[in-house]
Amino acid sequence: NHGWLNASHSFSFASWYNPDKIHFGALRVLNDDIVAPGLGFGTHPHDNMEIITIPQHGSVMHKDSMGHGELITTGEIQVMSAGSGITHSEVNGSRSEELKLFQIWIMPNERNVTPRYAQFRINQERMKNAFLQLVSPDPEDDGAWIHQKAWIHMADLDAGQTLEYTLKDTDNGVYAMIVEGEVQVHEQVLGKRDALGLWEIEKVPFFANTNSRLLVIEVPMNESNYA
Repeated sequence: NHGWLNASHSFSFASWYNPDKIHFGALRVLNDDIVAPGLGFGTHPHDNMEIITIPQHGSVMHKDSMGHGELITTGEIQVMSAGSGITHSEVNGSRSEELKLFQIWIMPNERNVTPRYAQFRINQERMKNAFLQLVSPDPEDDGAWIHQKAWIHMADLDAGQTLEYTLKDTDNGVYAMIVEGEVQVHEQVLGKRDALGLWEIEKVPFFANTNSRLLVIEVPMNESNYA
């Protein structure tokens, strides 16, 4: 807790370091941030990282060296390929309300690409008891695309529903977080903001004990597949 920022890290980040939690395959960062009104991250650099931002409450004012000055609101997703290098700032777009967001960093399979920016609204109706694809490696597929053989999906499950995730690539692993609710995966019961990583599997069954929201990130596990 930095006063203006209350951050929960799934993997080692900034001053928090755990040698057993550096990354999950190509997934380097999954941060759950709460940002005070009117404050945020000043201009800072990135390179060779795929960066995904999903506001959960409030809005993000984003400015970058590519010339973008955008407001990303709850229900939208922003995807950036930092590639050969960018600078950007992210500030809470409200002076009266907290900003809550997820930020995801995925290591790319190609270095020093031309930086790119994408932003779109999530069709939450399509998340009801189904996985909605938000990110993929295919520019022609649903959602935004990134420089990695990785996929991000979200789903809203009604209590008592089971939803099975089938891996796009069985050499990949799956990192799943319960955004809201309580979900059972095999014998493991997961509550709000609990997460688990699975690999050497083909499918993952999720059973909702209560109304729940899932965030599922599928990434390569072999280091030869990420830069």
